[in-house]
Amino acid sequence: MGKAERFRAEADGWSVGNADEFLGLSADESTYIEVKLALAGLLVERRKAASLTQSVLARQVKTSQSRLAKMEHADTTVSVDLLVRTLLSTGASWQDIARVIAA
Repeated sequence: MGKAERFRAEADGWSVGNADEFLGLSADESTYIEVKLALAGLLVERRKAASLTQSVLARQVKTSQSRLAKMEHADTTVSVDLLVRTLLSTGASWQDIARVIAA
């Protein structure tokens, strides 16, 4: 949201903030979500770079297509551990994983 839009929204009585403020997230919780989203994004990138469908990759890593879709969307039911294990099984190195977390 730009400055002008923010000003107009506040002038109209709206409260303007970010998702962290709205959800009441601590800095640690916000960072955890960012890490999960980064790992999920890397999984999507690796799958697409290998020209694989979710179904094909799911079979390769011995899970369901719907579970893989949840991984790619950083669903709350998906652990960071599962994302990392799946990434490693696709051939991602720990350096690849560290690079995406650090970014």
